[in-house]
Amino acid sequence: MDETEFWEIIDATREEAEGDPEEQADLLVERLTRLDPDTVLDYARHFEARFNRAYHWDVWGAAAVLLDGAGAVEEGFDAFRCWLIGQGREVYEGGVADPDELAELLDAFDPELDGDGEEIGFAADEAYETLTGTETPDLGIAMPDGEPEGMPLDLADEEALAARLPRLWERFRP
Repeated sequence: MDETEFWEIIDATREEAEGDPEEQADLLVERLTRLDPDTVLDYARHFEARFNRAYHWDVWGAAAVLLDGAGAVEEGFDAFRCWLIGQGREVYEGGVADPDELAELLDAFDPELDGDGEEIGFAADEAYETLTGTETPDLGIAMPDGEPEGMPLDLADEEALAARLPRLWERFRP
């Protein structure tokens, strides 16, 4: 599976789920179980690489702004990164390159429905286990060590968040 195929699966399932991350996760599992196990592992590697790439202070700040502080905890940030991938290539790439750009890239954001893509993050594991009866093997992708990339940010400091992500703050935290 190449990068284009990976994003095609993400986009197709997001559109079919009409943006509902839980429904998208179910559709991902359904779609992935139609593939062979090696292709599912390729998908998982693409997903994991993007998950790790989003391990950045400014992306974490965006999660904290959008999720009104719930994104400031590590579990919330992990779920947010999965959700961000689930939004498709344009939103993901733009949001990772400049998290403040999410102010323009997101049509809307409902913290009750959006931002939690934890199940999207487990779709490949579930599909692989369904296909093989075994757990997903080590993908050979190192997890980020220590602190996120970029300049540290106090996620509890609203003034710091507003200064670092002014457009996002203005649009989603009136």
